[in-house]
Amino acid sequence: MPHGLRSYAFVAALLGGCAAHPVIVDPPAGEARARLDAAMVSGVRSLGANGDWLVIRGYHASDNLVVTLTNKPFSHAAVLDLEGDSVIEAEARGIHVTPLAQFVAKADRLLLVRPVWADATSSIAALEKARRLVGRPYDFLGLIGVDVPDRYYCSELTLEIYRPFVRPGDVIPRPVEPGQLYYWGQVLYDSGAR
Repeated sequence: MPHGLRSYAFVAALLGGCAAHPVIVDPPAGEARARLDAAMVSGVRSLGANGDWLVIRGYHASDNLVVTLTNKPFSHAAVLDLEGDSVIEAEARGIHVTPLAQFVAKADRLLLVRPVWADATSSIAALEKARRLVGRPYDFLGLIGVDVPDRYYCSELTLEIYRPFVRPGDVIPRPVEPGQLYYWGQVLYDSGAR
């Protein structure tokens, strides 16, 4: 096989599903999407609490890249602000608040995770810290393990807000992938892939 054809075959095989998880997922259309979104929002509202984590497999090109590079089925994470019916998330534009329904609409699959450090006191403190971090810049270098103070990528934000409550024996790697977050929590809800 000529070299150029081999390269094309390799890329086609990779995009075609040689990875453990689909590289590209497309959202369902119309009424099916609305029904699935409503079920996810209902699951989060009924089981979630302030300070819980939402871990998703999103539809954006950056989600596809994260899934490919990490070989895990999840690509993004956020902090639940149930009182505000919203999430606090870190994306390229920085840390910001997104309405819960809007966040869910960009998810092919969603996990609701209660951090192991969450209790009545720590969850309130964690959510308050997340709210104070809104407006901070995104940590692009954190994605490769370089710590830049006062900047956060998505899963780094979810762990940072609980840092005062981390137990001495808890080992948290750098960087932390969204697909690793359930290691430090209990999955309360899993929407399953659409």
